[in-house]
Amino acid sequence: MDTTLPADFLLNVHREIQIDAPIAIVFDALIEQSGAGLTGPDGKSMQLKLEPWPGGRWFRDLGNNTGHLWGHVQVIKPPTLLEISGPMFMSYPVASHIQYRLTEKAGVTTLALTHRAIGEIAAEHRAGVGMGWEKILGQIKDRARR
Repeated sequence: MDTTLPADFLLNVHREIQIDAPIAIVFDALIEQSGAGLTGPDGKSMQLKLEPWPGGRWFRDLGNNTGHLWGHVQVIKPPTLLEISGPMFMSYPVASHIQYRLTEKAGVTTLALTHRAIGEIAAEHRAGVGMGWEKILGQIKDRARR
C-alpha cells in the first residue's frame, strides 16, 4: 500500500533574512507584527492578536465574539524561538506549523522562518504563501530597524 501523499497536500516554505538590529528588538518586532501590525493586501490591519505564552492563541478578532483561530503558541523562548501550530489563514482541513528561529552575531540578527503544512491546501494559498511570507518578513525587518 502506497502511503505517499500527493505534492498538493504538502507545503514547505523556508526563508531567512538578515536584520541589522539586536535579537531582542527583532523578537519584539516579530511579536508586534504577528498581532495588530499585520496588514492585508489592502493595507488595513488584519485585526490579529497573539497571546505570547505557551498555549496562547493567534487569532483574528472581528469583534462581538467573532473571528478566526489561526493557531496556538506551541513554543516560545524569547528572544530566540517562536513556534505556532494550527490552520493559520486556511479555513479547511489543514494543519500548519510555523517556526521563527532567531540568532544574533555581531549585532545582526538572522530570522529564519519555516512554514510546513499538510492537508487539502488550496491552489491559491499554495501560490501566494511564499509572497505573503516575503511581505511579512520585510515588515518585521522594517519595524525592527525603526
